[in-house]
Amino acid sequence: MRRDIAFQSNGDTVRGWLYTPDDGEGPFPTVVMAGGWCYVKEIVQPHYAQMFADHGIAAVLFDYRNFGDSDGSRRQHIDPHMQLEDYRNAISYAETVDEVDNDRIGVWGLSYSGGHSLILAATDSRIKCAVSQIPVVEGYLNMRLANGTVNFRRLEKAILEARRHRFATGEDIMVPHFTLDTGNEISAWPFPEGYEVFHTFQQTVAPHYDFDATLESVDLLMSYDIRPFLHRIVDTPTLMIVAENDDITLWDEAIAAYNAIPTKKKDLVVIDKSDHLALYSNQSLLIRCATAATQWFVERLVPIGRPTAG
Repeated sequence: MRRDIAFQSNGDTVRGWLYTPDDGEGPFPTVVMAGGWCYVKEIVQPHYAQMFADHGIAAVLFDYRNFGDSDGSRRQHIDPHMQLEDYRNAISYAETVDEVDNDRIGVWGLSYSGGHSLILAATDSRIKCAVSQIPVVEGYLNMRLANGTVNFRRLEKAILEARRHRFATGEDIMVPHFTLDTGNEISAWPFPEGYEVFHTFQQTVAPHYDFDATLESVDLLMSYDIRPFLHRIVDTPTLMIVAENDDITLWDEAIAAYNAIPTKKKDLVVIDKSDHLALYSNQSLLIRCATAATQWFVERLVPIGRPTAG
């Protein structure tokens, strides 16, 4: 079952969906989840939420403020601190829902939100276990390596120009998520194959997806670093899912982050013969990831002796 939900996050209305199992009686263990860079909830996440529900776990998924169906006056602006606050408020909302077992809440994230899920696991004691998939670890390194020397200079110059423009006019300058013309057009993530993947989403399941974000979003990304939080994940079971050939959020940085988590209650799943975008577009790989995440949550959130569906 799926129903529309809404809750307040710092004065704005955030909208999303609550998935609940068809079988069994609540309250159910619940996973709180949101998307990456500028994704809306219709992209990929419903596949995971449905598999969770099929195995006895509810799911709360939502659009961040400024995106999709949620309110927010500065549209397409990505502030990771705001996104983390929306996650925390989504957890607070979940605690008010009759179908949710407040003592069995997990968190899931993908790409940018894969980093968020680790920060949340480190900082929010309500989270009983976490899944981080192909996470952003250090935004500055991502942008420098993704753009190369010359294009990174262009990007830094454009960010400063956008800052001056906003100071003078109050208006944002936008940058596309992906572009096909990586030689002439600045983009947040200069991978042309990404344009094809997300254009397909826009034309099919996610008409509210918008390719643009504010240039200040990229500036904030370059100050994003999850590593100072990792040593605080001491007793929260954490699963990391990495794509073998991920050169977008960088598989080696993700594995280094995994190794820095001090808890023994952790596991690493490497999806072989895959890259970052294949985990969005390849159905068989998506199922492998969703199955790994579902098993992790079932083993740690579903009460012993309670039967699960699926």
